[in-house]
Amino acid sequence: MAAINSLRELLVDELRDLHNAENQLIKALPKMAKAASHEELKEGFTEHLEQTREHVDRLEQCFKILGEKAKGKTCHAMEGLLVEGQEATTEEGPDAIRDAKLIGAAQRVEHYEIAAYGTARAFAETLGEDKIAKLLQETLDEEGETDKRLTALAETVNEEANAAGQTEKE
Repeated sequence: MAAINSLRELLVDELRDLHNAENQLIKALPKMAKAASHEELKEGFTEHLEQTREHVDRLEQCFKILGEKAKGKTCHAMEGLLVEGQEATTEEGPDAIRDAKLIGAAQRVEHYEIAAYGTARAFAETLGEDKIAKLLQETLDEEGETDKRLTALAETVNEEANAAGQTEKE
């Protein structure tokens, strides 16, 4: 592993990690949408897939601004989060329970992305890379909105999951 000797190199490293994370998510979201039974959750995953493609485009713009190749490095954190999400897609039992698990997995992904984009944006700001900081902030705002929508949806789905669990006991 090459040494990182400057904040600029660290920013590039972070962008590569995010690039790979977003590309992993592009592969996982259709599976999550297919596994979801709640229509609003299905739609949310499908919409976020399109948004995630835009996130990759923004990251590629950042690489271009920096004169770097738009390549990823393996994001092990996203790999782990998506393994948990994959477990949710094969969950046996009531649909509402699986949907609640899918929402939890999706929110863990969103929180990871919020942290990573916030970190990269802070690096860009410190380096005076205002265009990059703005692009990263756009994505950060979208990730925050997705998390809020998931939280709102969880209120309904969690009630359905609770009711389904009560029915299973009877």
